Amino acid sequence: MRQRENVLRMIDWLTIGLYLLLVVFGWFTIYAASYDFDNSSWIDFSARHGKQLIWIAFALVLAVLVLLIDSKFYNNFAYVFYALMIGLLIVTIFVAPDVKGSHSWIRIGSFQIQPAEFAKYATLLCLAKFMSSYQFTIQNKRNLLLSLFIIFLPALIIIAQSETGSALVFFSLLLVLFREGMNGIVLVLGALAVLFFILVLRFNNLPDVGDTSELYGFICAFVVACLVAVLFVYLYTRDKICVRALLVSGGIIWLVGGIVHYFYPGILLTWVAYVQIGITMMMLLGWSFRVRRKAYFMVALFLVATIGLAMTADYAFNKVLAPHQQIRIKIVLGLEDDPQGAGYNVRQSQIAIGSGGVTGKGYLNGTQTKLNYVPEQDTDFIFCTIGEEHGFLGSSLFVIVYAFFMIRLIYIAERQRSAFSRIYGYGLVSIFLFHFFINLGMVTGITPVIGIPLPFISYGGSSLWGFTIMLFTFIRLDANRMEVLQHR
Repeated sequence: MRQRENVLRMIDWLTIGLYLLLVVFGWFTIYAASYDFDNSSWIDFSARHGKQLIWIAFALVLAVLVLLIDSKFYNNFAYVFYALMIGLLIVTIFVAPDVKGSHSWIRIGSFQIQPAEFAKYATLLCLAKFMSSYQFTIQNKRNLLLSLFIIFLPALIIIAQSETGSALVFFSLLLVLFREGMNGIVLVLGALAVLFFILVLRFNNLPDVGDTSELYGFICAFVVACLVAVLFVYLYTRDKICVRALLVSGGIIWLVGGIVHYFYPGILLTWVAYVQIGITMMMLLGWSFRVRRKAYFMVALFLVATIGLAMTADYAFNKVLAPHQQIRIKIVLGLEDDPQGAGYNVRQSQIAIGSGGVTGKGYLNGTQTKLNYVPEQDTDFIFCTIGEEHGFLGSSLFVIVYAFFMIRLIYIAERQRSAFSRIYGYGLVSIFLFHFFINLGMVTGITPVIGIPLPFISYGGSSLWGFTIMLFTFIRLDANRMEVLQHR
C-alpha cells in the first residue's frame, strides 16, 4: 500500500494534464471536422466523433492499467513484446485486407486495428532494454549495428505492408542513438544524403539549355559535396595546406571549364562537375597515402558515396517508390502541379488554413472543412480544421502547448536515474517530434504527404491507444525513478 502511495505521489500530473488537454481538444476538433449539419448531436456513436469517444474511454482505461503495473515489468518483458510484435507484423502482411493499397490493418468483425502503431512501442522497449544492458557502449560497432537492426527490422516489415509513412517514423529513433553517444557525423551524413537526393531529383529535370543536356542536379550535388569535403578536411585534420590546395584546384577547374563551355557549348558543365569531384577525390587519396592519415581516405570515400547516390537517385525514385509516392514528392519539389489529383489534399488544406486569417472563422464556422473540401480532414489533415476555425493565433497557441508538452517530456527524460528509462523517454520524444513536424509539414505543403496522424488530435483508435500506452509507460517509469538503480 505504501509503495502504491509513493507511486501516486511521484506521478507527473502536469504531463497527464497536458495529455488530457490535448485529447479533449482533439475530440472537439474531430467533432468540428466531421460536423454534419443534418445531425449535430454531440453524442452519436455512429459518427466519427462518437467513435472517438469510445477510443478515448478505452485509452483512459489502458492508461490506468499501465500505471498499475510494476515498472520492472516493462524492462523484463521488453524482448518478449518485441518478438511478438515482429511476428504480428509479418502475419499482418498475409491476413490484412487491401485498404487504399496498404495491407496494414487487421479486421476483427467491425473493429480494425493497425499493429504498426504498437510496433513503435515494442521497438522503444526493446531498444531501451538493449542499450541499457551492462557495459553497452554505442562506440562498439557490434552494439551500434544491433541497435540499428532493432530499429529498422520492424520498419522493413511495415514497408512490405505498403505503409511507408509509418515505417519512416522509426528513423526518428536515430536521435536516441545520437543522445547516447553516437557520433553526430552519422546524422550529418544522413542529412547530406537527403539533400543530394533532392538536388538530383529537382534540378536534373530542368529544361535543356540550347542543344545541351545538362544534369544540373549532378552539378549542384557534386559542388556541394566537394565543399563539404573541404570542410571535413579542415575540421578533422586542420591541414590548411590541403584545404587551400583543394579550394584553388576547384576554382581553377571551374574557371577553365566555364571558359571552355562558353566558347564550345558542347562541352557540358556536367562534365566539369565530374572532373572536379574526381580530381578532389584523387588529391585526398594522395594525401592519405602521403601522410598516412585515415581522415583523408574517409573524406574521399564520402565523395565516392556521393557519386553512387547521385547516379542511383533517379532509379530509386522511379523503381522503389510507388507511383502515388512519386507524384507527392514531385509536387512538393515543384516538378509537377496536379491541383485536381495528388496535390488536391494539400491545396485544399492550404486554402482552409489561409482562409482562417489571424483570428479564425470561429468554432464550427469553417466553410472549407464543413463542406468537406479537404479529404482526411479529421485524420491526417486535421490541423487544417484548427487553422481555419482558430486562425493564426489559435494555431500558434496549439503549437506552443504541444511544444511545451514535448519539452516537458525531454525534461522528464533527463531526470531519470536509470538508463532504460532515459533511453525510452528520448525515444518517445523522438517519435512525437517526427509525427508533429511531419504532420504539420504535409498539411502546409512543406513535406510530402506520407499519411501519419497528429498524436492525440487525429481520429483513430489504434494511434490513440498506441501513443497513450507509450506515454503512460514513460510516466510509470518516471514515477519509480527514485527507487531504481542504474542499469549500466
